[in-house]
Amino acid sequence: MTTLSVIVPCYNVSAYIADTVAGLVNNARDDFEFIFVEDRSTDDTFEALTALTRSLPNSAVVRHEENRGLASARNTGIDRADGRLITFLDGDDWLGRGHLAALVEAIDRLGVDFVRTDHVQVTGFQRSLQRAPEGRRDTPLDPRSSILPVGESSMVDYPYAWAGVYDASLLDRGMLRFTDGLRTAEDRPWIWQLHRNAESYAVASLHQVFYRRGVAGSLTQIGDVRQLDFVKAFDQVLAELADDPQADLLIPKAVRGYCVVIAHQLRDRRRFSRSVARELKALTGGALRRIPEAELERALAGLDDERRTIIRKAAA
Repeated sequence: MTTLSVIVPCYNVSAYIADTVAGLVNNARDDFEFIFVEDRSTDDTFEALTALTRSLPNSAVVRHEENRGLASARNTGIDRADGRLITFLDGDDWLGRGHLAALVEAIDRLGVDFVRTDHVQVTGFQRSLQRAPEGRRDTPLDPRSSILPVGESSMVDYPYAWAGVYDASLLDRGMLRFTDGLRTAEDRPWIWQLHRNAESYAVASLHQVFYRRGVAGSLTQIGDVRQLDFVKAFDQVLAELADDPQADLLIPKAVRGYCVVIAHQLRDRRRFSRSVARELKALTGGALRRIPEAELERALAGLDDERRTIIRKAAA
């Protein structure tokens, strides 16, 4: 029986994939499987994977016929997974020795639907520990209890799929899959669904996921039209929250998160071409005007002056 499926979407990561595979080799067990989804890279990622995975037991490389984006690549991996547990790793990141075994031990010991972890952010030669924003550790929790408060960072603001492990039975309950077609912010609806609909979770103080920040080819560093999918992602969150029994409590939290991301994108709009910047302005202005004024003002009350000014100008 396969205990754990590790899903690794890969796109133009040939410069980093050797470290990624090496970390997985150091975590391999007979009951672990490794599914690499090669999303039609334009570099030699596929060739590198084909060669490198020969040293990784129970591994497979699945190649898309065309580039489909991170959300769809993860879903392809989910569809191929046989494990009772699922975790994710991006193709330019890596794991420390023993991390996967520690994930399995934590979720089995705690008996929860999913476990989230801390991670190490790597920027060039600098490393910094990023703690999941939940102080209660190694104890089963109600996932909804970690959504609020509105004005502080919480677990729905820490959406990284690779910082955790998930019971595959969540799939049968309508969770764990990503929204196909989202090119960015695909993890926002995903994390909200988990915290609204799962029955239990826990946070474990594990620090062996290494996340590369500022990679030149990553979508967060490229100012193209794919970045604008964050509007679709947050619109999906708000649409799903409309029918939630705690909508009045939770919608302000989602609106605040939406405003934070809009302000960030508008502040850095110069990285976009003129046509994409115009589309960004139109999409974000329309999104803000769809939010009831009272909800928007409540969200703005918790932001700094710079972001409030950006949002009010965009909503006008």
